[in-house]
Amino acid sequence: MSNGSSFTEFLLLAFADTRQLQLLHFSLFLGIYLAALLGNILIITAIACDHRLHTPMYFFLLNLSLLDLGTISTTVPKSMANSLWDTRAISYSGCAAQVFHFTFLLSTEYSVLTVMAYDRYVAICKPLHYGTIMGSRACVKMAAAAWASGFLNALLHTANTFSIPLCHGNVLEQFFCEIPQILKLSCSDSYLRETGALVVTLCSGFGCFVFIVLSYVQIFTAVLRIPSEQGQHKAFSMCLPHLAVVSLFVSTVIFAHLKPPSISSPLLDLVVSFLYSVVSPAVNPLIYSMRNRELKDALKKLIQLLLLQQQ
Repeated sequence: MSNGSSFTEFLLLAFADTRQLQLLHFSLFLGIYLAALLGNILIITAIACDHRLHTPMYFFLLNLSLLDLGTISTTVPKSMANSLWDTRAISYSGCAAQVFHFTFLLSTEYSVLTVMAYDRYVAICKPLHYGTIMGSRACVKMAAAAWASGFLNALLHTANTFSIPLCHGNVLEQFFCEIPQILKLSCSDSYLRETGALVVTLCSGFGCFVFIVLSYVQIFTAVLRIPSEQGQHKAFSMCLPHLAVVSLFVSTVIFAHLKPPSISSPLLDLVVSFLYSVVSPAVNPLIYSMRNRELKDALKKLIQLLLLQQQ
């Protein structure tokens, strides 16, 4: 029986064996990473610089963009470096750090998306009390609670995962260190603590999911009662981007971690994890800016200002 402390590194999944395909993988991930960096940094800068966007909705969107930047920066650069240098290795401590940061950012993002659903609910269902309920102090407290809960969740899962003896080598069938893949290497009778922690997390996650669903049921009920088409369109434009982001995030994460073993395969695991760890952080800025006129105007002004400064 080999313990996790008996080796110094894990071997990640290699996307390709030939040098040409490795460079193609590097180029593809580099393009996606740069697009994610550009999109999220533009949104963060636009929200920070435009006083019209200093509202609760954009405050939480700024938090979401920071989390997306962190999430994609936790997994993609290491995968690109491995392809570029033709290696699969990640150090034991590097793997633990990757698990902690990825779990921390992912858990916090889910909490922020839940708070954003509450913000949309108050804005549409209780507009007269919006300023009182969603004051600046309340927003900061909710954001701080989301980050703190994500930190504690990541600390719990990382400590549990890396205290479990590993009996099946150190080869992970994933392009980054992911808890389900590490648990596959554990001894059959040694992962009960992490299973218990996972149950607690799933229960709280399910509670957040129910809260989001109930919020949107009430939101859509209220929107359909709006007499004017213009009012309905404005309300939908406020909610649909958030709903799209939540749907992509929740569906891929749930499927990745709760899919039946009978349909599990390395290729399917890879595709699903790619969707929630790489695609989601890259497309979120596009989703939020497509139907948001205020954000698009702020981004246009920011880009024009940057172009003028270069001339």
